Amino acid sequence: MLEFLFAQYKNYPTYEIVLEITAVVFGLLSVWFAKKDNILVFPTGLINTSIYVFLLWKWSLLGDMMINAYYFVMSIYGWYYWTRKNNGEEIYPIARITKQEIKFSIVLFLATILFVVGVYLIFDKFTNWLSYVDTFITGIFFVGMWLMAKRKIENWIFWIVGDLISIPLYFAKGYTFTSIQYLIFTIIAIYGYIEWKNILNKNLQK
Repeated sequence: MLEFLFAQYKNYPTYEIVLEITAVVFGLLSVWFAKKDNILVFPTGLINTSIYVFLLWKWSLLGDMMINAYYFVMSIYGWYYWTRKNNGEEIYPIARITKQEIKFSIVLFLATILFVVGVYLIFDKFTNWLSYVDTFITGIFFVGMWLMAKRKIENWIFWIVGDLISIPLYFAKGYTFTSIQYLIFTIIAIYGYIEWKNILNKNLQK
């Protein structure tokens, strides 16, 4: 069983394995803090994404690399957005997505896919079915991260869908640790949605 799961790491440099495990740890911490609506989601996320940008560039996974570069930028934005307060009260608490934000999400999703398709065509990366799935997931995660930075509860739905697709995708690519990470992400995301919904309901009752 272990041979089946981790055989692909035989030819990997040790430092890449260490970096991937480190990124996984900080990724799990980031999602856990997101579940708790804790501002530490962003600094831990910055460490996770910066490592993955480097690794994915090394592995020539351009779509995944762009996702993490985008996460890095949006983590900085989200960190600022979440800290905004007025008289000690959060200006932007957990909320539901608005009609205008739904429209923007659709535009962001389609624009992301078109952009990634363009990049893949330029670098001739549409070599197998993984590239097409990667393009679709990029759109899902771009919207999910934007909604998370805006503190919208619907971000968890995008994370759950994207994480479920990523589990077999990363395993097929040969990155077992990352695949396991997305399995755990899925579980935390489900509980994250439940926890944010409870917080939202309490805020609405005030």
